[in-house]
Amino acid sequence: MALTEMQNRLANAIRGLAIDGVEAAKSGHPGMPMGMADVATVLFTRFLKFDAANPHWADRDRFILSAGHGSMLLYSLLYLTGVPGMTVEELKHFRQLGYKTPGHPENFHTVGVETTTGPLGQGISTAVGFAFAEKMLAAQFGKKVVDHFTYVIASDGDLMEGVSQEAIALAGHYKLNKMIVLWDHNGISIDGPLTLSDSVDQIKRFQSAGWRAVNVDGHDQDAIAAAIEAAQKSNKPTLIACKTTIGFGSPHRAGTSKAHGEPLGPEEAKLSKENLGITGAPFEVPADVLKAWREAGSRGAGARQAWEERFATLSERKQAEFTRRMDHVRPAKLGKAILAHKKALAANPTAMATRKSSEAALNVIVEVMPELVLGSADLTPSNNTKAKGLVEITPKDFKGRYIHWGIREHGMAAAMNGIYLHGGFVPAGGTFFVFTDYARPAIRLAALMGTCPVYVMTHDSIGLGEDGPTHQPVEHLAACRAIPNMRVFRPCDAIETAECWQLALERTNGPTILALTRQNLPLLREATTANLCAQGAYELAGTGGGKAAVTLFASGSEVEIAMNARSILNQRGVPTRVVSVPSLELLLAQPEEVKAKIIGDAPVKVAVEAAVRFGWDAVIGPDGGFVGMTGFGASGPIKDLYNHFGITAEAVAETALRRHNG
Repeated sequence: MALTEMQNRLANAIRGLAIDGVEAAKSGHPGMPMGMADVATVLFTRFLKFDAANPHWADRDRFILSAGHGSMLLYSLLYLTGVPGMTVEELKHFRQLGYKTPGHPENFHTVGVETTTGPLGQGISTAVGFAFAEKMLAAQFGKKVVDHFTYVIASDGDLMEGVSQEAIALAGHYKLNKMIVLWDHNGISIDGPLTLSDSVDQIKRFQSAGWRAVNVDGHDQDAIAAAIEAAQKSNKPTLIACKTTIGFGSPHRAGTSKAHGEPLGPEEAKLSKENLGITGAPFEVPADVLKAWREAGSRGAGARQAWEERFATLSERKQAEFTRRMDHVRPAKLGKAILAHKKALAANPTAMATRKSSEAALNVIVEVMPELVLGSADLTPSNNTKAKGLVEITPKDFKGRYIHWGIREHGMAAAMNGIYLHGGFVPAGGTFFVFTDYARPAIRLAALMGTCPVYVMTHDSIGLGEDGPTHQPVEHLAACRAIPNMRVFRPCDAIETAECWQLALERTNGPTILALTRQNLPLLREATTANLCAQGAYELAGTGGGKAAVTLFASGSEVEIAMNARSILNQRGVPTRVVSVPSLELLLAQPEEVKAKIIGDAPVKVAVEAAVRFGWDAVIGPDGGFVGMTGFGASGPIKDLYNHFGITAEAVAETALRRHNG
């Protein structure tokens, strides 16, 4: 049997499984797997460096299905190549609860899935981070142990989403030449022909962004192979526009939107299989075809073994460091470095903005945490994310640890996910807190996946002053706290900032936002050995032993206001304690007895935060007092704004007194 005929049968195995999986689920997207089966077959059987038996091998090529709606393509490939855990039974239960074949690929759920995709544009944008990490890790450990490609299958929808422009601009500027995008250029969207809404020349678009971009017949396997070979030799990232027919092989739905987001239906599925020459029962793959696919899955075993031999030639120290970083094990010296830094701060108390406190902490952290990679979305002087001595990454030199992301908050956040998922690095990136709105989809995916980037979000309230309400994030604390598995810290001084950095970097199951001030704040804390921020809140100032009549809760810059209000209340004979709440959601996640002890039983509870009230009722109760914002901010000097909106020590004390006096 000629190779071309067998290759055709290999591709048809993907098509048959995709048809069957979507039919069994009675939902899904059969058209993309049917259309891109030839491309995927060429990639997986001729080029992709992977070992199905060892899907987490460090130097494997990364494959990212950005077109996550075509997930049956990926699940079929995982089954056909023999990735552990992906069985016919899993395919038969596509999109069913409890199985490893969800509607869109989830890396935390299915072995062999590199990143969670589904929201269009996220896969190709996250892939930029994978490609970044490969370059950076190779620069640090050598191409002998780090030398692989990042392949992406992207859809028309991926390229229409705005984040894709941020992503391709970054990849082109930094010349991420080991990133190869295979575009499913089928010209169909859910509404119908792409011409209904789009007429962009994607080849010219990518070329203008610094890419190599070529057209190819997406059903000519030899032409596809030639295009990938050329891409591998390029000094630029490559877009291969694969002209395909969505629903390839379907007599009545091929080339139409009907093949996009719904099953073919029993009759059309039967006709499609007959048209393609696919025989046998549903989910049945001919023995010789499955054997050929399994051989493709094991083809990379030799490359993996050769890599292991090269890796073994490294020094024991370098092997251990590489393994530690790829496994995301944090350096043992981190805790000691933070403690020493806290003691130094306490010995020389200085008022400073928490964005500057963050920079001071980073100057210490980068010395003990070589995997920490920093950056900013064009706000380096404002975010203070560039620690002393950090070298910038450039298109010609990836040995550095600082990335200039440009004004691309969404692209930065998506790439940070890819950098973390690749392994070897912990990324931290900065912008203004209000621009979490621009980065939200990628931030949400980080929380969903459990990746651990750190978002340095400065200018955290009306305290940024004159820039006005467009830049003042009054609702963003509540919005970010509402994201499951997200941890938001708003430290009140330099010591809390250091502790919050420690907690953010030691976290290995989700992302962290550090909301930091523009304005200077006094040092309010002592340098305790314990990390007091670890429970989300703690008593900063008590009553000296007596029962509290009032408890004031505050975060960030408003903790100073709460402390001053406490002085006023104590002078008026009202015993008052202050609880600093650097992380409201972390406090609320504590066991009931811990939470109850921190919150206390004072009859009057008042929270103060230069933001909206939403979320605080869980601490102060629906009848508790709140001093903060009820609408948007305004433009003006900081002190004027706090007075104008009534966020003052006097206002907090008055709110507490009204409730105390009944």
